[in-house]
Amino acid sequence: MFHRTERLLLRPAWPEDWEMILRGIGDERVVRNLARAPWPYLPEHARESAARRQDPRFPAFLLTLPQEQGARLVGCAGLGETSGGVELGYWIARPYWGQGYATEGAGGVLEVARLLGHTRIEGRHFLDNPASGRVLRKLGFVPTGGKGMLQSCGRAEPSAAALYTLDLTGEEEPEMPLQAA
Repeated sequence: MFHRTERLLLRPAWPEDWEMILRGIGDERVVRNLARAPWPYLPEHARESAARRQDPRFPAFLLTLPQEQGARLVGCAGLGETSGGVELGYWIARPYWGQGYATEGAGGVLEVARLLGHTRIEGRHFLDNPASGRVLRKLGFVPTGGKGMLQSCGRAEPSAAALYTLDLTGEEEPEMPLQAA
């Protein structure tokens, strides 16, 4: 499955993408904000990620700049199945932080989620990563007031996190800015 936003091509990972994935996520400041990625993030982790089969109901996308801009990897965003339903996840390679790519890429994933018939999406962020909370709020997510400890493989310990939710059944879609403020 592919999707296009104003600046990004959202596409599946292919096995030959592993080095690009390793360069993008293989940074401790990126990994520490993720629940499932281990630290250190090694070549075998990137190979496994690039070769992973996807459930079409829960796609994960590489966020890439178009071919005319060198097809560089900006990050990754996708949907995951949880015990409570569907969760949005994303990471952005550090050279692309603060440029609105997280909001744009995750917004593209939400468009796909609507097309797939998902009606409610959850999001979480570690409390010491307020930038991710800003992304979720820009996308229309609402804090549930729920806070708790979330296991982080990259931190090797649980860390405090906030829970958000987004109802995709409303008549009006939330405004999604094209660029982060």
